[in-house]
Formats: sequence, structure tokens, C-alpha cells
Amino acid sequence: MTTTHKSAVMLAKAHGTALYGAKAVGLGEAARKRLQVPPGVAVSADLVEAVASGDTRAIARLDKAVAALTPPFAVRSSALDEDGARASFAGQHLTVLNVHLAADVADAVREVWWSANSDAAITYRQKVGLFARPRVGVVVQTLLDPEVAGVMFTENPISGADERVIEASWGLGEAVVSGLVIPDHMRLERSGRLIERRAGRKHIAVRALPSGGTFEETMPPGRIEQTCLDEPQLRALSALALQCEKVFGPRRDIEWAFQEGTLYLLQCRAVTTGDKAPRDGAAPAPPARDATAALQRVGLFADMDRRQAEQIARLLKERRFARGETVIVEGSGGAAVYLIASGEATVSHGGTRIATLGPGDHFGEIALIDGGTRSATVTAATDLVCYGLTFWEFRPLVERNGTIAWKLLQALARRLRAAEQG
Repeated sequence: MTTTHKSAVMLAKAHGTALYGAKAVGLGEAARKRLQVPPGVAVSADLVEAVASGDTRAIARLDKAVAALTPPFAVRSSALDEDGARASFAGQHLTVLNVHLAADVADAVREVWWSANSDAAITYRQKVGLFARPRVGVVVQTLLDPEVAGVMFTENPISGADERVIEASWGLGEAVVSGLVIPDHMRLERSGRLIERRAGRKHIAVRALPSGGTFEETMPPGRIEQTCLDEPQLRALSALALQCEKVFGPRRDIEWAFQEGTLYLLQCRAVTTGDKAPRDGAAPAPPARDATAALQRVGLFADMDRRQAEQIARLLKERRFARGETVIVEGSGGAAVYLIASGEATVSHGGTRIATLGPGDHFGEIALIDGGTRSATVTAATDLVCYGLTFWEFRPLVERNGTIAWKLLQALARRLRAAEQG
């Protein structure tokens, strides 16, 4: 019998990367060593999985843990194989900023789970030799409203020189990590002496909206090329680099922010040698989920009795797409098969529209069957609600169930015949 650990604890109590992931445990260690870290909660991978599956008891447990924090929140991934020296998942997994209500955190956690199971993340896993089922913890923290933020490397990531490299911009650090601006660039000796200071072009600052989400504030001309860090702030960053190396070891990639004169550590991971941008706020709360009913409307599963359908429905994860949003991209790696619960989607190949799909239709299985890339692009024609079944659940399900396998063969044969006749 498999033991699960559906837990959510304050960061300082987060022990065990196999439960919470390296990011959460690293921030917990920083908090225990008295580094300045925004208050937060570490959510275990098992609890994240249960929340993504719509488990009401898991959602209640998450809500209770987050109630101890002051909103608004930042919700970030802490995948169990993330941010090691072998591979960094920076940019692969979603960050949901400025979630205003504790009740909306579950939706943000679900979106983070899906980002770890996205086509882009799976393609990256294949590239770095980590093609295994993703297990993703989550960190929920009080969101700062910083004057300036950015990243710092305790060793030059390009040359390997023993120096600090700092990039900074106004507002939230997402402007830097997402490449929205040309940030200020500084190099410091290990002693803290400034080697180089180069002003960037910081035409926008990412700010939190009062209603949730973020926006890009246009900076006045006088601040676009004004350097945003003064000498005391550079000294504080130099000291933080030394502290992080003392706690975590050499060659660190640090995210930081200054708010009201205080320097906060947001993340500290190993510098590695080896598709979605951060999202502006959480999705609206979904209506009551009935994956079983949606499943029984899909031809692959229509002949199953209610008990069999309920067993499979527990594997499904809800995913929502806004009108015009791309669901899968032709040529990318495949992570999941999707069943449409409501709305419509268009299918195109080589830029030519070839089909329209609606409730009861499914797509995405070909790449999961042959291990190749996506054969078509699917775009939400309306607001779209899908239930996804990832590769790690889809394959054993088909292998165990001859009826589903036969229906898949029939569906693929119909598509082949249509293509030949077209």
C-alpha cells in the first residue's frame, strides 16, 4: 500500500525534498538560519496532486494552512527534481502572483501542477534526461510589493569567475526573470567591491493590481536608465551572497527583493551548467467538478459502468483555457491526452484548420502512443474546460483495458481513413 503525505506546513518546518521539493526545503533552511524570507507555507507533492484532482478534503487542508498567511499571495512550484545542479526548471513551471483570496489558492496550485505536466515541461525533461512522472510541491508566500528586485549569481555563470553578478529592475522581479526589460547589470568582487555597473533600459515595472494579478507600469523617462540599486543595497546583496554560500554552498542563483529598506531572499538554487510566462493572477473559481459525467460522454469510455468511470475519473485533472489560448502546439513533446467537458476547440496542421472539437471529443493521444511530437495544434475556439490524463496515467490505463485500447485503434483508423480520402 502506498503511503501518502498530504501536508502543508510553515516554511521553517519544511524538511525533506522528497516531500516538499528543493525550493521549499531551501527556503525553510533559510528561515531556520534567520535569513529574511517572506512568510510562507510548503505544500507537499501528494497534497498538490490531491488538490489538482479536486479532492475537497485536500483543498480544505490547503485553505487552513494558507489562512495563517497575510494576503496577497505568490504561488510557486517546488518540483521534487527541480533546481538541482543537473537541471534547473527556471521558466518551465508557472508562478501565479497576487492571489488575493485564500480560497483562490487551490486554483493557483492546480495551474502550477499543470505547468509541471505541460508539453513544454515534458519536452524539457526529455532533453535533460529526467523523463519521469513529475512530482511537484508548491510554495505559497505572502507577496511582496518591492521597490526593486532581481537576481544574483555568486559565481559568474558565463565565465566562471569568482565574482557576484547582479541584475536588477524596478518593481517585482518577474520583469527580470521573464526578460521583460534590459536590467541593470553589476559585478562585485567577493569582497563587495564594485567592478562594473551598467545601466539597463527598464521601461516597465511589474506591479500588483489591487484586485489581483499584475500589470506592467510604464516608467517615467527619467527612471528608465537610472540605476536602481544604491551603495548600501549593493553591500546588503554582497552580505546575502556570503550568507547563502555559508548555508547552501557555493555557486548559487539567488532571487531577491527590497521592500521598505529590507532585503528579502525569495529563492536560492544551484547554478546549473547544463512555456508559459508567469501568470497574472489566479483563474476564476471553477464550478463544481463532475469528471465522471464528463468521462461518460467521451466515446472511449462510454461503455463503462459508473464504478469503472469513477475509478478513471480520479486520475483526471481539470484544466481551463481562455478563448484564443493555445492548448497544444504542433511539433512539441506530448504530456497529456485531453477530454473536452465544455466549449469548442479548433485543430490545425501546417497552419490549415482541419477540424473542430466539442464536448465528448478527445485529443492529444497520438504523441502519447508513439512517443513522438504533437501532430497538430489545438486552440480554444471558446472558453474551454478539459480533463487531462497525463502520460503516466494514460499508458497503464490503456495497457490494462482492452476495450479502451480497441476504441483508440478505431478512432485512429477513422482519422487515417479520413486523411487518405482527403
